[in-house]
Amino acid sequence: MSSTKLWGGRFTGATDPLMTIYNESIHYDRHMHSADVQGSKAYAKALQLRGILTEHERDELLRGLDLVEAEWQSNTFKIVPGVDEDIHTANERRLGELIGTNISGKLHTGRSRNDQVATDMRIWLRTKLQDIEAILVDLLRAHVGRAEQDMDVLMPGYTHLQRAQPIRWSHWVMCHAYVFASDLERLRQLYKRVNKCPLGSGALAGNPFEVDREFLAKELGFDGVVGNSLLGVSDRDFILETLQWASLAMNHISKWAEDLIIYSTAEFGFIQLADAYSTGSSLMPQKKNPDSLELLRGKSGRVFGQMAGFMMTTKGLPSTYNKDLQEDKEPLFDCVRTVSDSFQIATGVLSTLKINQQKMRDALTMDMLATDLADYLVRRGVPFRETHHISGAAVRLAEEKGYSGIDKLSLQDYKTLCPVFEEDVHVEVFDFEKSVEKRAAIGGPARHRVLKQIEEVKAILG
Repeated sequence: MSSTKLWGGRFTGATDPLMTIYNESIHYDRHMHSADVQGSKAYAKALQLRGILTEHERDELLRGLDLVEAEWQSNTFKIVPGVDEDIHTANERRLGELIGTNISGKLHTGRSRNDQVATDMRIWLRTKLQDIEAILVDLLRAHVGRAEQDMDVLMPGYTHLQRAQPIRWSHWVMCHAYVFASDLERLRQLYKRVNKCPLGSGALAGNPFEVDREFLAKELGFDGVVGNSLLGVSDRDFILETLQWASLAMNHISKWAEDLIIYSTAEFGFIQLADAYSTGSSLMPQKKNPDSLELLRGKSGRVFGQMAGFMMTTKGLPSTYNKDLQEDKEPLFDCVRTVSDSFQIATGVLSTLKINQQKMRDALTMDMLATDLADYLVRRGVPFRETHHISGAAVRLAEEKGYSGIDKLSLQDYKTLCPVFEEDVHVEVFDFEKSVEKRAAIGGPARHRVLKQIEEVKAILG
């Protein structure tokens, strides 16, 4: 077996053993074995179309590449340390062993590892983005399902973590559903920019045998080609954009998780996580910890760090290919796995959690209807700035009288604050369901508006 490296003809001295290890990427870019085989098969066909290969040679290459992939699939492929620097050299080395180097040695004609790796990464990534899209759709369907199922449940809405106004639990659910739906739309836009073919760019200056790049793009399922060969080998914006997309999506997951962590505390008691997504304490047997949600919150920082790190790697690079770009794979691979796992965990959490409807209802207090009291007067012609002060005075009066809420004030009490108050004030104002239903503008928590929100998100899912 030859240990000659693909690039070794120029060199006579031995490589520092540590440098060999430092230079290798096979231990992580092996994940792209299928993408590498796909790209090589397409390139073999393109070489045959240009007369570089005979039909027999092309067919032998295709047969051999299928055998190489079969070994990867059966977990029988043997990596040769010190020889197989990366997935490209590993596959080419094994291809030569299977069909002979006289034919396998022709496959790299006009091709560089520079355009090869760029192609492999785009093939690998677009498949993973499709997988993530399906997982994200599942998360959104879980949101829609919970919103429909729990439509009648009311809860406090919060600003500054202080009780503010009554809303529907479904309204909270759909708030996050819209955010994740935006993530889905951005992901679909990102896919289009990932799905461009750099193969045929050579090392940097293009292909000297005029391989049909449009044929390569079509054969590999790309939407088109990268239009400049210098860019084809060096562009990693598609990776940076993926990392940026993932950072924003994980930021959304983190905020969602934080809400649920708060709602799951004994102080709130609004929800209870399923045992499948909770853990206990090694010391305190009564504890049930929301570790799934805390991990989701924590991993958002991990993904952001991967994005920031690779951004710094690329910020000062000169044009075309530089070895620094080998640092693209580990953060991308880890990011994709983290995002995929996180969306699936979030789907499981939401689908299985139990809500405590009574706890949510008990958390609604009449002081949360102070704005409704002001609105009552607005509907009777009093300017809002004035009604706001009147409502505040009602809160103060109730406190002075030692009442539990402003609903305990009598009609006479109210008339001392403003003569416009009528006998219907208690019926019209102090009803949480009525309060929610009055907020019927687009985007509000009224039942028909939440149902409309559900339909809009369903339409995005397709």
